[in-house]
Amino acid sequence: MSGGWKVTVVVLAVVGVASTPVVWLLDGPGAGQMAGACVQAAVGIVALVWALFQPVAGQGEATVAGSGRAEASDRGRAVTGIRRRAERGRARVENSGDATAGGTGTAVSGIEDV
Repeated sequence: MSGGWKVTVVVLAVVGVASTPVVWLLDGPGAGQMAGACVQAAVGIVALVWALFQPVAGQGEATVAGSGRAEASDRGRAVTGIRRRAERGRARVENSGDATAGGTGTAVSGIEDV
């Protein structure tokens, strides 16, 4: 789902949920109006939750080509490729060098971005 569509669905869901009390307060709603307002609120909440959990298109893509050698000792950490969260945008590493870490240090020759 693109970012624009996600925002549109979230806004429409919020409007749907927020407008439900207006239906209840206008002109003393009958049983049918009350049922319709409840369905409207439920659909709005479901759409809101669904949209919030949809990943934005283009995220989670990563490419590594020709990474170097990683060597860590004494609880060190070495990264020659990519170490990042899945919800980050695109990342690309080509021909990264070697990464050597010792002690409690960290060595990164690509993209860490955690």
